[in-house]
Amino acid sequence: MKIMRNLFTLVCVATLITTSAHAQISDDSVKIGVLTDLSGVYADAAGPLSVEAVRMAIADFGDKVAGKPIVMVDADHQNKADVGAAIARRWYENEKVDVIVDLVNSAVAFAVLELAKQKNKAILVASAGSSDLTGKACSPNSVQWIYNTYALANSTARALVMEGAKSWYFLTVDYAFGHALRNDAARTVERLGGAIAGEVRYPLNSMDFSSYILQAQNSKADVVAFANTGGDLANSIRQAQEFGLTKGKQRLAVFLMQSSDIHAIGLQAAQGLLVTTGFYWDLDDQTRAFAKKFMDKTGKRPNMVHAGLYSAVTNYLKAIEKSGTDDGPKVIAQLKSMPIEDFFARNASLREDGQLIHDMYLVQAKSPAESKGAWDYEKPVQVIPGKDAFVTPEESACPLFKK
Repeated sequence: MKIMRNLFTLVCVATLITTSAHAQISDDSVKIGVLTDLSGVYADAAGPLSVEAVRMAIADFGDKVAGKPIVMVDADHQNKADVGAAIARRWYENEKVDVIVDLVNSAVAFAVLELAKQKNKAILVASAGSSDLTGKACSPNSVQWIYNTYALANSTARALVMEGAKSWYFLTVDYAFGHALRNDAARTVERLGGAIAGEVRYPLNSMDFSSYILQAQNSKADVVAFANTGGDLANSIRQAQEFGLTKGKQRLAVFLMQSSDIHAIGLQAAQGLLVTTGFYWDLDDQTRAFAKKFMDKTGKRPNMVHAGLYSAVTNYLKAIEKSGTDDGPKVIAQLKSMPIEDFFARNASLREDGQLIHDMYLVQAKSPAESKGAWDYEKPVQVIPGKDAFVTPEESACPLFKK
């Protein structure tokens, strides 16, 4: 009888332990919300293909994590911070979303980050670029996986200044991302002995850049720098070419131009531009294998946002598997303690401020004659180690660093 009681006790304890372990996954599923621009100026840079990248990551993980199903929802934030925040609030409060990913607009990302801190949830910033997201606004609830404005602007501006381009004029999209991109580039230019000749700011999703380009031409600056991306970047470069901006001595500088942007602009207009990127699809066998899989699914090559988002979601799911929980800050803490190395993240580590430190690449847009066909748009110029690409902990404004 005593043996039976002991066996019964052991079974009860085992059941409690098992139940407790499973209870760490809230609501019996892990729910990922892809909040992106599905129809606006950044739809090609992120958008529907970001949704597909997350869907691929979930499928390749086996559709389950820690024994529970993985569910995905997606929504269009329309590049409006209030719309993005309202969707995020509904997801967190009513729809049991555990993590929100992508974002693509820095103003939206800041709004969602504040909400994630209030709700003790996680966000994986993939395509929102302001360096303040891992600077003064850093949080134990968030990571910035692919790039930030410092890494993009510092590397490209440095390369051009070292070639003798000392005087700069900025065309800056007038919201958080553009301001951060301009400021990070300007600091690098001035630190290396260059000067800012002037600047004009314009509203997001502008169609006519003619007056801005004329002002830039009249400045006589060595470099006209576009602190923008997506559809705005495509329009501004096309119109700069139409106005003959580069036929004289002036050069164009861009800081966030992806393969999808070059595809939209065309090599005739983009050729020769230097740009910093976190992913080059034709780098090696690993990148080519992912690019082929993505192409087979979507008909397009992945840009750095799509590749980086796949990497971020995959590693997030690995962190849930290792930690046995989908509690936001605990999963982020687990991510920071894990080795991170995949086709996207090379020589990588996730820092205390939530910034993924990894190799970046300086590439140059090919001429039409150099290209072997569709999506063969870039040639590598330099590998930039993560320690050189991103701001150092000593320079960072993140309060999570103990200084």
